[in-house]
Amino acid sequence: MPLKVRRLLPRFLVAAGLAVVMLGLIVVDHPGHSGLRNTTVLIIRHAEKPTEGSVLNARGEQRAAAYVDYFNPLKLDGQTLTPQRLIAAGDTPESSRSRLTLTPLAQRLDLAIEQPYVNGDLHQLVKLLRKSNQAQTVLIAWHHGHINKLIKAFGGDATALMGQEKWPDDVFDWLIVLRFDDKGRLIPSRSLKVQEHLLPGDAAPSPGG
Repeated sequence: MPLKVRRLLPRFLVAAGLAVVMLGLIVVDHPGHSGLRNTTVLIIRHAEKPTEGSVLNARGEQRAAAYVDYFNPLKLDGQTLTPQRLIAAGDTPESSRSRLTLTPLAQRLDLAIEQPYVNGDLHQLVKLLRKSNQAQTVLIAWHHGHINKLIKAFGGDATALMGQEKWPDDVFDWLIVLRFDDKGRLIPSRSLKVQEHLLPGDAAPSPGG
């Protein structure tokens, strides 16, 4: 082997190694290699709250109980969806309502409620699901003030989905449905807002919902 080639070979190998590493990072981060392939993500707000305290009020407990049959299974647009993964915003001294909203359903489905992140850690949650999710249907209970940001983190348009920029303070009966294609990309045309119509006083069902 010529001397010049021998001198250049180590540099070439280093460059090739770096290229492989960079390619690996790109592949991991690419939606087509994510855990959201062919996945449906369901997002709800935690159920009703009292004037003070970190738990649910009586109506909130009724909604949490009603979710047992509502999501087991959820029948929507000809699909039958049963959550295989439950995620709630992490407990804080101010609120454990996200977890409590999912507790009756978790007991029925015999699933653990995951709380890997607190309310503001939206991008970390989406990154976690893209990296390590195998569930076809994921149900997330979160705080309404951050749900528009959560939708955006998934690649959605919260204003288009909800009909307004932010989730209203007095609304507890919406369900956001996000559907992803076989490359892990959000399908806007198949994503929607559903009005649950679970309890007396809830809004009338939306068409098809």
